[in-house]
Amino acid sequence: MADSSILELQRRCHEERERLVDAMMKEAMFQKKSLRDQINSDYRQKVLLERSLENVQELKDLYEDKDGLRKEEIAALSGPNEFTEFYNRLKSIKDFHRKHPNEICVPMSIEFDELAKIRENPSDEMQDLVQFTDEEGYGKYLDMHECYNKYINLKGVERVDYLTYLNVYDHFFDIPRERKNAAYKDYLMTLLTYLESYLSRVKPMLDFNEELSIVIEEFDKKWAEGAFPGWPKETSGALTHSGAHLDLSAFSSWEELASLGLDRLKSALMALGLKCGGTLEERAQRLFASKGKELSELDASFLAKAKPGKAVKTKESEIHKEIAYMEAQIYHYSELLSEQRAATRENIQRKQARTVNEREESDDEQMSDNNDSDDDSNDIPYNPKNLPLGWDGKPIPYWLYKLHGLNISYTCEICGNYTYRGPKVFQRHFAEWRHAHGMRCLGVPNTAHFANVTLIEDAIALWQKLKASKDVERWRPETEEEFEDSSGNVVTKKTFDDLRRQGLL
Repeated sequence: MADSSILELQRRCHEERERLVDAMMKEAMFQKKSLRDQINSDYRQKVLLERSLENVQELKDLYEDKDGLRKEEIAALSGPNEFTEFYNRLKSIKDFHRKHPNEICVPMSIEFDELAKIRENPSDEMQDLVQFTDEEGYGKYLDMHECYNKYINLKGVERVDYLTYLNVYDHFFDIPRERKNAAYKDYLMTLLTYLESYLSRVKPMLDFNEELSIVIEEFDKKWAEGAFPGWPKETSGALTHSGAHLDLSAFSSWEELASLGLDRLKSALMALGLKCGGTLEERAQRLFASKGKELSELDASFLAKAKPGKAVKTKESEIHKEIAYMEAQIYHYSELLSEQRAATRENIQRKQARTVNEREESDDEQMSDNNDSDDDSNDIPYNPKNLPLGWDGKPIPYWLYKLHGLNISYTCEICGNYTYRGPKVFQRHFAEWRHAHGMRCLGVPNTAHFANVTLIEDAIALWQKLKASKDVERWRPETEEEFEDSSGNVVTKKTFDDLRRQGLL
């Protein structure tokens, strides 16, 4: 640049910031006719946003003026020799243009005008700003074949087809804890990497840091409570291994402590992390020596040594928590990709129902649609009533919307007050993971007896009634088993045993 003035740099940064804000506003208001346009627009907004953040950081550094150059420049311009400074700068500009006579400076307005032209009339090269595989259909569907291949090679998991895998790939609570080993962790890493990559491509404006903070907050809370799916809290033997604290303020000598007995003193010493062996007098003296003191103030010989098994158990617990955290991220990302997941299932079912010729024709149509920039197939039609889209990407007729009952919503308390639209989806959810997990948390089997039961109170009451009826119907040999004596008389087992003991048979 001919002029490297700090104030000129500030002016240019302010101009660039205003133009960036204006470009982002126009990009947000631009009408997107297809999913491709939406993804490309989000990608352009992300680039503009990152450039704006860099611009703001540069402005901040200029205003902080850590090197003092801005202050010196202002002093030179406002000093008694301002004309001398002016002519010096004029001379430097002339010298620059004399040395670079063919230098062309492109105004910033032209750069942003070019961005507007690309947005309104994109070229063939600007149609594919984001890289997707052919199976993903530029963000329409998921391509989880690599994850599926790793899943079916895990030991101890049920072998399922790809369509079933799309339904159950996040049912981690159905996999036993002992099966969650290094191979399982490697599979989770592959699945998590793909979901993050796909989300970053299909939703470029998504703030992953914010999403991860939400996941961490919910995960830490559920993990501490032992309520995370598939990872119940282990509480067995807690009192035996940790001991029970004892208030020493009520005791004035170790002889009084000795009156409590060996077991109580051992429990109190374990609670403090002190050695719990020795005779009754040694335990009482060791415990009384800790009265009113911190552990750091006690003699090192009083402290218990750490058991090697405890360190192994702690390391194992950390590994389990790491695996569970990866599962929590996948749960959250699956919720964000619920629409793409449903569209992928429908696309797979539609492909499976076609013949070979129909598949070839569909592939040819898809290639022609890609050449035509998906203008015809991906146009967003007029949909004022917000009707669901059919298999062809167009809103279904309103009479079909009413026929399937999609205007009716059903709420299931067992699923955490989740709402389902339409009776078909509502009936299908009883066999899905959300309802099955809710029933498992209640301790109730998800059998056909509980069909259409959505309230927690009703499910528990029905389970109690079923258990009572099973107790009544259970076969009792002492009253229902029959025996025949030598005379041909049929009696119960109890009567037969009594007669035999009395020698009457």
